[in-house]
Amino acid sequence: MNQETFYSQSKTKNILVILAASIVIIAGIKSAAKILIPLLLSFFIAIICAPPFLWLRTKGIPKFLAILLIILVFLIFVFLIGLLVGTSIADFTSKLPQYQSRLENQTQQLVEWLKTNEIIEPDFKITNEINPSSILIFVGNTLNQLSSIFTDTFLIVFTVIFILLEASSFPLKMKKILNQSTEKLRRIEVIYHKINRYISMKTIISIITGLLVYIFLLIIGLDYSLLWGVLAFALNYIPNIGSILAAVPAILLTIIQLGVWEAVWVLVAYIIINTIMGNVIEPKFMG
Repeated sequence: MNQETFYSQSKTKNILVILAASIVIIAGIKSAAKILIPLLLSFFIAIICAPPFLWLRTKGIPKFLAILLIILVFLIFVFLIGLLVGTSIADFTSKLPQYQSRLENQTQQLVEWLKTNEIIEPDFKITNEINPSSILIFVGNTLNQLSSIFTDTFLIVFTVIFILLEASSFPLKMKKILNQSTEKLRRIEVIYHKINRYISMKTIISIITGLLVYIFLLIIGLDYSLLWGVLAFALNYIPNIGSILAAVPAILLTIIQLGVWEAVWVLVAYIIINTIMGNVIEPKFMG
């Protein structure tokens, strides 16, 4: 066996090993999703809560009292969001027959228009090809998934508390680990401050994005406009696809409640808001 053949076989084996390992890791992550999602969410919340917690500590407030204040504010926020989602689910359930009736009428009108213009066959049956209620199911599932997030609140709160307890003593531990290396400590501090600055700016931009979405949807009269604004705020943390995911349920509900043209305007509004905030404002302040 010459050297080139050996190298080629070795490279192929490495690729296969990497692919196999990737599949195992992805399968493991999927299996552990119920644990990983609350854990990652806890770290994310802790990063947001760390600056105000450390600020309270610099003002001389005891550690446990500072944590108590931070957790209290967090629980109030979770309670308000949970109340909003819960009332929205109850209201959506009560209006479901009304939404379904509107959707069926709109779908039938669309089918008749397509038949008139000979775009589809005259014997086309909507029930055989498309299930209009799937839109309602999607919107309902979105609301239910939002409510399921709050079932892990207890675990998330305790994880955040433990992380914050370590936050104040973390710099001292790092100094001991790095043997008083000033340069390494400076680099870690720079990274820490950049992460905090990014999260702070992202939070402000997400709040403005959610507020603009809420105001626009409130003006056009869409149901649950506050909920869709909160959803736009939360999903704006997810780069690129977050704004798309936030727009889908609101657009689908607009089609059902207000009509297709209004849904087009909602789509345009989401595009304009997210383009300005994501491509103009955010790069300007974040670099």
